[in-house]
Amino acid sequence: MEIPADGFKGLVKHIGTDALSGFMVSLLALPLSLGIAKASGFPPLLGLVTAIIGGVIVSLFMGCRLSIKGPAAGLITIATGATVALGSGVLNDKGIDVMGWQMTCGAIVVAAVFQILFGVFKLGKFSDFFPLSVIHGMLAAIGLIIFAKQIHFIFGINPASIKKMGPFELFAEIPNSLINNLNTEIFIIGMACLVIVFGWPMIKSKITKKIPAPLIVLAVSIPLGIAFHLDNKVTPNALVSVGNIFDIVDYNARFDKFATWTFALVVIQYLLIGSIESLLTVKAVDIMDPWKRKSDTNKDLIATGVGNVGAGLLGGLPMISEVARSTANVAYGAKTRWSNFFHGISLLIFVLVATPLINMIPSAALAALLIGVGYRLASPKEFKHTFKIGVEQLIIFLTTIFFTLYEDLLWGVGAGIMVKFIIHFINGLPVKYVFKSKFNVEDDGSRYILYVHKAAVFSNLLGIKKKLYKIPDGKKIFIDLSDCRIVDHSAMDNFYKFQEEYQAKGGECKIYGLDRHKAISKHKSSAYIMPRHLRRELKDGDAATSSYRDDNTNHEHRIN
Repeated sequence: MEIPADGFKGLVKHIGTDALSGFMVSLLALPLSLGIAKASGFPPLLGLVTAIIGGVIVSLFMGCRLSIKGPAAGLITIATGATVALGSGVLNDKGIDVMGWQMTCGAIVVAAVFQILFGVFKLGKFSDFFPLSVIHGMLAAIGLIIFAKQIHFIFGINPASIKKMGPFELFAEIPNSLINNLNTEIFIIGMACLVIVFGWPMIKSKITKKIPAPLIVLAVSIPLGIAFHLDNKVTPNALVSVGNIFDIVDYNARFDKFATWTFALVVIQYLLIGSIESLLTVKAVDIMDPWKRKSDTNKDLIATGVGNVGAGLLGGLPMISEVARSTANVAYGAKTRWSNFFHGISLLIFVLVATPLINMIPSAALAALLIGVGYRLASPKEFKHTFKIGVEQLIIFLTTIFFTLYEDLLWGVGAGIMVKFIIHFINGLPVKYVFKSKFNVEDDGSRYILYVHKAAVFSNLLGIKKKLYKIPDGKKIFIDLSDCRIVDHSAMDNFYKFQEEYQAKGGECKIYGLDRHKAISKHKSSAYIMPRHLRRELKDGDAATSSYRDDNTNHEHRIN
């Protein structure tokens, strides 16, 4: 297929499809951006400001053609923790801790500056260091935290009453909120919206697939709110109440606690978690891209960082390449980065002309949408899928979830990585090759054989991947893993993704040398361990007599 033109030429040629896709994505982004901001302890309208900056400005120089930039549910837990830790503990009439919000904006700006430097020094590749089971565990924990908090708003309780509760406390408080603090009108609206969130995608119709569920949620919840006379007399903040954009958007970042450990911790969390989640989405979008265009991850990191500086200074949430909206953008037929631009323009128009309508959205409707997001992050399928990959992956996954819920995201990620290393050492990972990879390449101009020695694991994979991606397109590549004591799940998943990408460009890639290893599970990307009695020192080149399995014919082949 002809690759869509970029820049102004792409705007002129594909304005119809990109404008339509951007508008459809904005219908999805509008309520979600409001809900994410509200759940984060920020003025709801500033969630839209972040999405507008991510669309109108960042789209002009981002490194990924089809991603949508905006606030993400995955960063809610950092924001809520930050607004409490950096705040005064005093909420205004809108339920906002103004000091906590503005101090968190200061941390967002500092994190964004480092994010730009990460891109300048080409450190985007280090996102590969984090093992997949840890990343999925982190996202599942975020999903559980979102559910634990938002379910109380479905019941109609006062947000201030659970402001300082941790995840385990929030789960324990659910029966009390349901039995003793239930607001019937809000509960009816919340449950109706939950039915739409989970039921709408189940309807098998070409028409319903083109209409985002959040749009139906708004179409149902606003009339219900009017019918129930739902205003702030019912319960504090029953309606979104976004206010006027010209009154709220200002220089809102504060740096009073810049030299404190608490401020630094928030910066580190936003920098690492935000950058990782954004880069993972960019990689996912590249796979979904019908034209298989490869994004410049470092350029995208710089663009996102610039957007975050602007959003933070104005009081907005941090932005990332958001996975649900990016996926929808691809599905709606977007062709260039201009779809993200039109997504931002559409939201700007909504804010300027439809604020009275936005003020009528019940908070319970936004809570229902966020519960839907939380469920996707922590659905039973995630647990089942992780178990299928291997029991050791499930242990790492659950460890990450527990410590994230018990402490915070950094503790969860750190604990998951530590358990991963312990399991690798038990399975024979040589200490010398924890961070160092050993490999060599043979080539005759048309055929390349990459011999990987000793270990291929998440923590030493960067050098191997760098070598693979330097091989010209259209060649025949063999990845020989026969001399590895251990090849972990992250490594196998990366090898298979490279194989898919390389073959999509017309080349040929085979992975072989695992016939003597023991697979942890039956999953394609399972980790492979060499049995203890077979571990021995091999001379470089011995692996050249190994075999590989052709997935297309299921036949064994031997490389001479």
